[in-house]
Amino acid sequence: MNAAVVVIPTYNEAENIQPIIKAVLALPIAADILVVDDNSPDGTASIVKELMKLHPQVQLSVREKKEGLGPAYVHGFKWALDKGYSYLFEMDADFSHPPESLVQMLELLEQNKADLVVGSRYKNGIRVRNWPLGRILLSVGASLYVRLITGLPVTDPTAGFVGYQTNVLRALDLEDIRFKGYAFQIALKFWAWKKGFRIAEFPIIFTDRVQGDSKMNNSIISEAIFGILAMKWRSMFKK
Repeated sequence: MNAAVVVIPTYNEAENIQPIIKAVLALPIAADILVVDDNSPDGTASIVKELMKLHPQVQLSVREKKEGLGPAYVHGFKWALDKGYSYLFEMDADFSHPPESLVQMLELLEQNKADLVVGSRYKNGIRVRNWPLGRILLSVGASLYVRLITGLPVTDPTAGFVGYQTNVLRALDLEDIRFKGYAFQIALKFWAWKKGFRIAEFPIIFTDRVQGDSKMNNSIISEAIFGILAMKWRSMFKK
């Protein structure tokens, strides 16, 4: 077992899962991979099982049904914490998060320069490829909204490409973070910041997926808007 693990949640990512796993394994770092699959009907898990025969660093956990990004990550986090990893990364399967950035992000954690490192689209300008203007405005607006409401000093609070020293995750009440979509990512950063952990941002170039379908929908947007207000209110009374 390596010291670091990359957790990749999947639902219908058969087109992407083999290339992303091979890209991570090709990096000059020692990292395991856990794929958390929400019982994808397209055979994503079967592809991972075949890769596991060739690569002992690859692990798979299949959940019974699709419940959203947040529950999938909590499942993966608990698995990784039980195994005793020192560093954990969350990353999408669709290559929107550049695998090569894992090298320098892990270095920041190993050198103890941060407790949590965010692969940021908005550090040092807007660094996004292949998004229409409306999607960029929605994302930038969401980031500004979150920072205004919460005070979180992170330029990309909704980012889903994040590395942790696992003591951060052990300190959080993961069961209490019940968001299913991108609000889950905001909540992790917010509660870590409230507990005094150091957050660094590493600028990445975000590229919209080429293969597969986006998981964004109106319920995810609504959860982020109203859920963050509720989270901020709760934080005023929670130690």
